[in-house]
Amino acid sequence: MYALILTVFVDTVGFGIVLPLLPLYAQEFGASPELVTLVAVSFTMGQAMFGPFWGWLSDRIGRKPVLLITISGTLCAYLLLAFTASLWMLFVVRFLGGAMAANMGVAHALVADVTSAADRTKQIARLSGAGGLGFVVGPAVGGLLAGVNFGTTPFMLPYLAAALFSAVAFFLAIVMIRESVTTEQRSRARAGRGLKVWRAALAHSQTRLLLCLMFAPPFVFAGIEVIIVLWSDRVWGWGPADNGYFYAWMGACHVMLQWFAIGPLARRVGERALITLGALSLGAGALLMPLAPVEPVLYVAAFLMILGTSGCAASLSSLLSQYADPGSRGGVLGLGQAFAGSGRIAGPALAGVVFASVGIHWPYFFGAMAMVVMALGSRMILVKRASEVRETVESGPKNP
Repeated sequence: MYALILTVFVDTVGFGIVLPLLPLYAQEFGASPELVTLVAVSFTMGQAMFGPFWGWLSDRIGRKPVLLITISGTLCAYLLLAFTASLWMLFVVRFLGGAMAANMGVAHALVADVTSAADRTKQIARLSGAGGLGFVVGPAVGGLLAGVNFGTTPFMLPYLAAALFSAVAFFLAIVMIRESVTTEQRSRARAGRGLKVWRAALAHSQTRLLLCLMFAPPFVFAGIEVIIVLWSDRVWGWGPADNGYFYAWMGACHVMLQWFAIGPLARRVGERALITLGALSLGAGALLMPLAPVEPVLYVAAFLMILGTSGCAASLSSLLSQYADPGSRGGVLGLGQAFAGSGRIAGPALAGVVFASVGIHWPYFFGAMAMVVMALGSRMILVKRASEVRETVESGPKNP
């Protein structure tokens, strides 16, 4: 388990190095602000489209081979990024990078394979916390390396460094990660039809509900995260340094909550209650942002939003893994990551429209209302019937 956590952390540092530099890199090719946003969207689209495929493939050939394929693909994407010569190539490379980075469903499936149901939410949260720590460390490394006179562009050295981190993660995965899918499970997965896993998951009311709920927190939080810089400039007069401190606070909260708080909370109140409380916490934080009378309250609001997204994400993945047959767990969790990725695409797009056409505070108000709806929907989860749901998903829909 700790081998996987370390591998995810190292690989995510590379992603963190690249992320804050991409808007500046795109502008070097003459990209407008709208096109800069589309560059980011191309990465998320790659994640959403390929997440189910990697999960499905991991059921058939094993988790470790798929992790090795995707990590090596990420390494190649960073190398291509360092030598990108045009805007259209940048779009292609970022889409490829997103497709290769769509392996979190596989990682969650590996965690589910080796943990008990009681311990699963904690370990999935810690895995996400390792990724969050990579996002904190990566931008700092990228900032130090950016602008160093190396090659033909000031961005080449950071991108090569990101490739180096992926190479280290690849080596760690080879040496430290053990395969968790048995030969029997792989044989059963290969015997099934390709689309049967996803069709069965979508056909059952409980797994369909979980998948829809997985869409909601990223939809709300990603939209808020994108417009914070524009909003804080207009309302509080914040500049880059102020926003940098705020994002650093959110990153630190993410790591600490995922590593130390989510697991104990799940054990104490249960996954369903944690999803409900998480939705309400995210909604309360979103509502508090535009109502904050002083700046310190914004940091409290950010803490509530991070608490909400962290609790929802780990609990939903844990429940989805329990409802899936072990032979199709990767495919179901990959589908869940696709729903979450779709939320990360749709959320910023809608938030931008609402910000510009309705009012600068309204993305927060809409987010709060969406989380109330999610909290109500979470009460429909039938946690005690997990085994029954698993049997239904395993056998597939009765009326295809």
